[in-house]
Amino acid sequence: MEHSALKEITLRVVRELMLEDAYRDWPHLGVVLQAYLRDTEQDARDLLAVASERGMPITVRLVKGAYWDYETILARQRGWPSPVYTRKHETDAAFERMTALLLDHVPIVRLAIASHNIRSIAAAIVLAEERGLPPDSIEFQMLYGMGDQLKHAVKAQHRRLRIYTPCGELLPGMAYLVRRLLENTANTSFLRQGFTEKVAPAELLANPVEIPTEPATAIPVSFQNLPERNFALAAEQQEMHEALARVRSRFGQSYPLIIGGKAVETGRAIVSVNPARPSEVIGRVAAAGQAEAQGAVEAATAALPGWRARPVSERAAMLRGAADTIISARDDLAALQVYEVGKGWREADADVCETVDYLRYYADEMERLDALHPLVPLPGETNSYVYTPKGVALVLAPWNFPMAILTGMTAAALVTGNTVILKPAPQAPVCGAVVVAHLRRAGIPDGVLNFLPGPVEEIGDFLVGHPDIHLIAFTGSRQVGCHIAQLAAEVAPGQRHLKKVIAEMGGKNAIIVDSDADLDEAVLGTVQSAFGYGGQKCSACSRVIVFDSLCERFVERLVAAAGSLRIGPPEEPGFALGPLIDERAKVKALHYIELGKREATLAHQAEVAHLEEGYYVGSVIFTDVPQTAAIAREEIFGPVLSVMRARNLDEALALANDADYALTGGLYSRHPGHIARVRQDFAVGNLYINRKITGAVVARQPFGGFRLSGTGTKAGGPDYLLHFMDPRVVTEQTLRRGFAPETA
Repeated sequence: MEHSALKEITLRVVRELMLEDAYRDWPHLGVVLQAYLRDTEQDARDLLAVASERGMPITVRLVKGAYWDYETILARQRGWPSPVYTRKHETDAAFERMTALLLDHVPIVRLAIASHNIRSIAAAIVLAEERGLPPDSIEFQMLYGMGDQLKHAVKAQHRRLRIYTPCGELLPGMAYLVRRLLENTANTSFLRQGFTEKVAPAELLANPVEIPTEPATAIPVSFQNLPERNFALAAEQQEMHEALARVRSRFGQSYPLIIGGKAVETGRAIVSVNPARPSEVIGRVAAAGQAEAQGAVEAATAALPGWRARPVSERAAMLRGAADTIISARDDLAALQVYEVGKGWREADADVCETVDYLRYYADEMERLDALHPLVPLPGETNSYVYTPKGVALVLAPWNFPMAILTGMTAAALVTGNTVILKPAPQAPVCGAVVVAHLRRAGIPDGVLNFLPGPVEEIGDFLVGHPDIHLIAFTGSRQVGCHIAQLAAEVAPGQRHLKKVIAEMGGKNAIIVDSDADLDEAVLGTVQSAFGYGGQKCSACSRVIVFDSLCERFVERLVAAAGSLRIGPPEEPGFALGPLIDERAKVKALHYIELGKREATLAHQAEVAHLEEGYYVGSVIFTDVPQTAAIAREEIFGPVLSVMRARNLDEALALANDADYALTGGLYSRHPGHIARVRQDFAVGNLYINRKITGAVVARQPFGGFRLSGTGTKAGGPDYLLHFMDPRVVTEQTLRRGFAPETA
């Protein structure tokens, strides 16, 4: 139980084992409790209650905790409350409280004190003596080679002492020793302060309860991302289970088009199904034809003058209002994605958070851009730089981020003063309908946002080529994106503008694993990047390029890690891989898998035969993949990973850059020179070093690529909204010669 994320499930398993018939009378059960975790005292009380019911002693090893930096940084990154005390004296005080609590329950508890802190050890001895406990009621535990004088002092007191000594393979043992050295030589370490810094004994032995706590210094930030749910907590798991039940009860509802503020039924429907159980109908959404598409264009055109005249503050307020209503329904929205597009809990919740982030961030950004932008001053003349909306925007949204990307493109168009025709992906129309309902509830006027699901072959080209469309924002495949760009470049009769195309079109993304990479991190990051959401992300890793010297060990561990991923319905949180989105995606992935078996060596293929219903494809890893292989060059959009070898960094970069795409890329390395070189020469829009290459966050990692990955825009970044507007310069000569009277 090294990390707080595993604490609840670990302790729950321990409590259940304590009461199982097979272990109820077993005398050797034990658990470690970490005093620096804020809720450890309550955890201990829960454990003691079960131990009392069981009637058999349990060993509790009390430690302070060794991952303070990891826990605090991770909590700050995710916007969660810190699970650990943030000051050392708070942990020391908690350690003494825990010692007293556990000693109160001797003999049902066998207490082990793991510490080199003289104050903590002395406090344990005194607390035991105050309770009349014998000297052997506590076992003290220390590390081999550290604080030997302290060990001798404990033995001189006739106390039980256990010395922890690493044994086994050299490298894991060295890693353990390095961690302990870092821990015990930290600036706040008792050993360092006492033996190296020569801190006065009175200060070292001070009562931690009496040490004043200075208020924490707030770190100013300009934008706050919505924190994701912490599903390690049982309460948040329960809330998600309840949301899944609520959403399931609404299966089969019908959703109309929205044109000019009016609900429109067409007599035809797009039937949305659960990819994990295609027999389940999520909802039926009205399908538009060209007549409805024309009506949507006319409604958006009619609403444009009034919307563009709205003050930016009002448009921004509506986006923020939509964000608030989405937050109030966040669990239900995540649950809908679990069912409609097969996302796991964390992926679905992250999508909802990103939806909110886009609304709030673009509201902030438009207010920033709306401020005056003075140019070079000149006496007798004012010059100002302003932005104006382009006109009617067509938003063509993907299914893999059915709320986040859909909302991001729509919100950007709306807040900049454009009116919108929104066409959701046919695989996720219910998600689109629900997002539109939240936007309209926030006050978006009739005609400003028109919801137009429908067959792409009927209304796609019609809308893209329409002379009254000014802007097209698209996320999807390279083939469709290139077609849109080509069609939009044509000037139709009556058209008086060039259409702006904002396109994000996928990638063939690579991770480079250097010879000195941290294998634990590299394997984990590669698995997350390649197989998260079944590889159905434009940012997903489909190639991993490994230095020769490391390749065999890396592949061995990679295959083992991929094989540990459980596959099944995403509404069950224990499954790491769910279904692909539809039958077409499954057939495509299976085609490339068969092709890969002829082009390369199959190293791993997960079995899915036991899953009788659903569009499941298990994780697949190929090795010995040639540079020219189709599986190494073409976007698959499924859980298929190609492992390629490189002799050095030059070769690795040549392989990584040999692609039509330039979206995401990654490097695992501890070599500063290699990191600097990859920063400079890896041609991708988003480069990640020593972390996974998926999961870009609004305002932290603005997202988008170039080459055939897209048009070079950066969603969630400071210049994204500029693509939805035209800049204007207004110059006024202020040397007036009199004034003309105002006339009615």
